[in-house]
Amino acid sequence: MSIVLRRSERLFVLTGAGISAESGIPTFRGQEGLWEEHRLEDVATPEAFARDPELVWKFYSMRRAVALRSEPNAGHIALARLEEKLGERMLICTQNVDGLHEAAGSKRVLHMHGRLFQTRCSNPKCSTKPFKDARTYEQGSHIPTCIKCGALLRPHICWFNESPFHMREVISALEQCSVFLTVGSSTSPQTNVLSVRHLAGRLATDHGRLTTGKLVAGPRRSCSLCFLHGRRRSRLHSSRTQNDWNDHRPGLR
Repeated sequence: MSIVLRRSERLFVLTGAGISAESGIPTFRGQEGLWEEHRLEDVATPEAFARDPELVWKFYSMRRAVALRSEPNAGHIALARLEEKLGERMLICTQNVDGLHEAAGSKRVLHMHGRLFQTRCSNPKCSTKPFKDARTYEQGSHIPTCIKCGALLRPHICWFNESPFHMREVISALEQCSVFLTVGSSTSPQTNVLSVRHLAGRLATDHGRLTTGKLVAGPRRSCSLCFLHGRRRSRLHSSRTQNDWNDHRPGLR
């Protein structure tokens, strides 16, 4: 399948866990996923961190170690090269936290679920901003505290029951795009934060077309791909609220 864009068209790309699977990043689903080892309630909610910060940091320390050994695959590189050609007409919104898009050379990337290699204060009232941090904290005594307020530091990740990051920019970009491409992310509205079915309906109303297929990222796996191409723009604010976005967030943070 080829994608041909006119000079006036803008491309919005949503990527999910599937695109990083070939790089060795676990997808947290199926027999090889970490759901079997760690329940969601134990590692990916604010309540879990309040209850057992050591367990949560052990989990994310493991994820940091895995991501540090991983490299971008052909899928990441292809999107980076496409961005070189399209420039500001293309935006990547990723559900992944691994940073492989940037490692491949992409610059216009929004991390709606946060960044694995950033840390922030767990006190929501603290003014400390997220900062780069690739260290691991596998023991409770190693977990650092905020220099401003003394609260424990936490991974800069959007956990379940928290609002995704950059949603204002995401919605604005969706309103302006004429082409929507999702790679390695479910197309089910129950598991897709951007509700592809909703967007497909919008673009179909605009006399657009929907194409699905596979993106081959390497010798071991291919990831799902959905391509929506509409002819006109329309606004999304009236049909989806912030709570709607919160209700459709997939995957493990």
